[in-house]
Amino acid sequence: MTPSDETKDMLDLDLARLGSIDDEKKLFSILLEIMRVLRSKHGCAWDKEQDHESLKRSLLEEAYETIEAIDSKDPEELREELGDLLLQVVFHSQIASEQDDFDIKEVLRTISSKLIRRHPHVFGSKKAGSSVEVLANWEAIKKKERRSKSKDKEADSIFKNIPKILPALHFAYEIQERASRLGFDWDEIKDVFAKIKEEINETESVFKKGRKEEVASEIGDLLFSVVNFARHMDLDCEDLLKKSSTRFISRFDLMEKLAEEKGLDFRSLPLKRKDILWEEAKGKLDEKD
Repeated sequence: MTPSDETKDMLDLDLARLGSIDDEKKLFSILLEIMRVLRSKHGCAWDKEQDHESLKRSLLEEAYETIEAIDSKDPEELREELGDLLLQVVFHSQIASEQDDFDIKEVLRTISSKLIRRHPHVFGSKKAGSSVEVLANWEAIKKKERRSKSKDKEADSIFKNIPKILPALHFAYEIQERASRLGFDWDEIKDVFAKIKEEINETESVFKKGRKEEVASEIGDLLFSVVNFARHMDLDCEDLLKKSSTRFISRFDLMEKLAEEKGLDFRSLPLKRKDILWEEAKGKLDEKD
C-alpha cells in the first residue's frame, strides 16, 4: 500500500465518523486533506483545473452570499456560507502550496502575527481606552508596516490598501472612515447634512448651464456626501440602497399585477394612472409590513 493509499484510507475513516468529531483542529485537518485529495492526480477534474484567477469570481460570490446570510438572520444559512467562504481560503492556499509559494500554515501564522502586532493594547503594554483609540493605533501600526514593506511613496497613504474592486458606495465609506481615524471629519452631523444641500445646489447650477461633465462631477460629490451622512448615522449606504431597490421591485411587480387584475394594459397606461397604481401597491405592501 502506497502512502497516498494510506492517507486515503485514513481520510475515509475520518469521513465515516465526521459527525461525531468534536475537535476543531482535527476537523480543520480533515478539510485540508479533502482539498488535497480533490486536487490530486486521482481527484476531481474541475478542482484540478482551477487556479487563483479562475477562483476570483467564486471568492467574491461566496463573500456576498455570506453577507446575505447575515442579513437573513438565519444561523444555519450563515454556518453553511461561512463554510463555503472558508473553502475558498483553503482552496487558494492549496494552489499556492503546489506552486511552492506558501501553504496554509503560513497563512495562519501571518494572520495570527498580524492580530498580535495590531493589538498592542491586548497583547502588549500599550493602553487604549476606547474603540476610537484602538482604530487610531491600528492605522498608525498599518502605516508603519506599509513603510517597512515598500519604498513606493504611495505606500505611506492611509488609503493604499482599499480594494478598488469594492462597490463604489462601500469604497467611499472606507475612504471616509480612514480619514476620520486621523481626525479629518465633521464635528456635527448637521454640517454633513448641510454639505448635501450644498452639493445639490451645485449640481442644479451646472445642470441649468447644460454642462454634462460638470454635472457628472457634482453628482459624484453629492453621492460622496450622502454616504458620509449615512456613515455619521451609523448606516450602511450599500445596504440602504439594496433595500430600497428591493422595495422598488416588490412595488413595481405588484403594480403590474394590480393592472392585470383590473384588465389594464400596464405599458400603455399614462404616467398619472401608473402613479395611482404605484400608491395602491405601496399601500398594500406597507400594510403587510
